[in-house]
Amino acid sequence: MDNMRNLRTSFGLLTTLPFGMPQNWQPGDSGRAGSWFPLVGIVVGGLTWIVWQILILYFPPPLVGVLTLAVWIILTGGLHLDGLADCCDGLLVSATPQRRLEIMKDPHLGTFGGIGLCLVLLTKAVALSLLTASSGFCIVLAATISRWLILPAGLLKPARPDGMGADFASGLRRRAIFITAILPLGLAFVLGMQGFLAVLAAVLAAAAILGIAYRRIDGVTGDVFGMLVEVSETAVLLIFTLGVK
Repeated sequence: MDNMRNLRTSFGLLTTLPFGMPQNWQPGDSGRAGSWFPLVGIVVGGLTWIVWQILILYFPPPLVGVLTLAVWIILTGGLHLDGLADCCDGLLVSATPQRRLEIMKDPHLGTFGGIGLCLVLLTKAVALSLLTASSGFCIVLAATISRWLILPAGLLKPARPDGMGADFASGLRRRAIFITAILPLGLAFVLGMQGFLAVLAAVLAAAAILGIAYRRIDGVTGDVFGMLVEVSETAVLLIFTLGVK
């Protein structure tokens, strides 16, 4: 019963799919649901990949990239993009850690946030338009490895004692990090050497984001997790565009 509740919570947190959120939210629920995050990635990535496969039959590459990205965003409700924008606004300014955290909580979009959103969205759209029939499955890998990376990131110090990062850490089961790693590694195996290079690129991108967060706000937040997802997804897609002309 708990597993089904956690599964439902994971889809409710990370997608717009009609699973709904369980009643009576308990502290640590987001962390307990974390065990299912990579599976959510497979579902989101799988649905996006299916749409991409249909689109390449009827539309030119530029439109395929834009429309596929639009579906990807709709499936996630733009959740991670919101975190990306908040982090760009807060982490890139010259201010104290406390002031940066205040900026990240501000719902208004700033200059750095707008620039970050545009760069990531444009990069992902172009990368999606350049994928070939044999490399398109990397969409599933990108969605899966990025959500798995939230799990080890959840072990790091929360920047806010009462934020989403702290709630996630309080319920996170450490063994889930190792067990669920089977999913992205299995997908990488299917994709061959390029798949493993993409996993490495995603890990390095995530490490860079977490390093910046630690230096700037002395910890991690839910917004940092969102930025981690977007940047690591982009890193995977970029690896599969290498050599494309």
